[in-house]
Amino acid sequence: MVTDIEKRIAELKYQQNAVILAHNYQLPEVQQIADFVGDSLGLSRKAAETDADVIVFCGVYFMAETASILCPDKKVIIPDEKAGCPMVEMSPVESLRQLKEEHPDAVVVTYVNSSAEMKALSDYCCTSANAVEVVNSIMPGREIIFVPDQYLGSYVQEQTGRDLVLHRGYCPTHARILREDIERLRDQHPGAEVMVHPECRPGVRDLADYVESTSGMCRRARESDAADMIVGTEMGLVYRLRRENPQKRFHIVSEAAVCPNMKRIDLEKVLWSLEEVQYEVKVPEETRKRALTAVQRMVEAVRT
Repeated sequence: MVTDIEKRIAELKYQQNAVILAHNYQLPEVQQIADFVGDSLGLSRKAAETDADVIVFCGVYFMAETASILCPDKKVIIPDEKAGCPMVEMSPVESLRQLKEEHPDAVVVTYVNSSAEMKALSDYCCTSANAVEVVNSIMPGREIIFVPDQYLGSYVQEQTGRDLVLHRGYCPTHARILREDIERLRDQHPGAEVMVHPECRPGVRDLADYVESTSGMCRRARESDAADMIVGTEMGLVYRLRRENPQKRFHIVSEAAVCPNMKRIDLEKVLWSLEEVQYEVKVPEETRKRALTAVQRMVEAVRT
């Protein structure tokens, strides 16, 4: 049954020619009213393709910034301006400037979980879905700085054989997923397939059957013959997995794998953002222009 608040959101969307984009980690109620639900790469592509005048970005702040970089002629709003990202906060732009000074000939690959200023200093952006492809596209022998996620960077090193200069950032939510969590669930669900996010610690990835981005997990869930699947990422993804695959059982690795910033947005905030057309996210034009090439390379990279 459609609620009054959902009806009002739909009316305002139509009136303002708006589109609602929601990340896989958003609350179920927000995923339900979104026009598109996906990972960072999918959301960036949808932002770049949309004919809407207004983009309501239900995610964290750097995602809305990325949409602003790609769509300078559109109004990008985020329902909660305080929805930040700890990995971004532990990765000041000065740290990348220092790495570039220490490695002046290096190519810079920056994970999308970063500020617009970090992207502006980069040669390539990537997401967890295409980081390996992006690094593989760089000429062999070139030194590569990979920022800010040390765990995704170590995974890319394993998959490509490239020796990367890594930053010390990480995702606290994925860092809370432990080997013991997977071992416990495997004992409880013999035969279950284990898939974890590449932002997890190396020891956790070693226990997985598959290391996937959230879009990769959705695809794997559709294709797998397993009746039980153990999911090592932020628990918001499980709602989508269960909705799309009702015949399967999904077990979140850890109840501690919750990103509080991803949960800041609810239906009331989506409604308020459309009523007031707030809070707008606008990347300064000079920064946007310098970041655009790196972000476009991410959006145009080979799909995984």
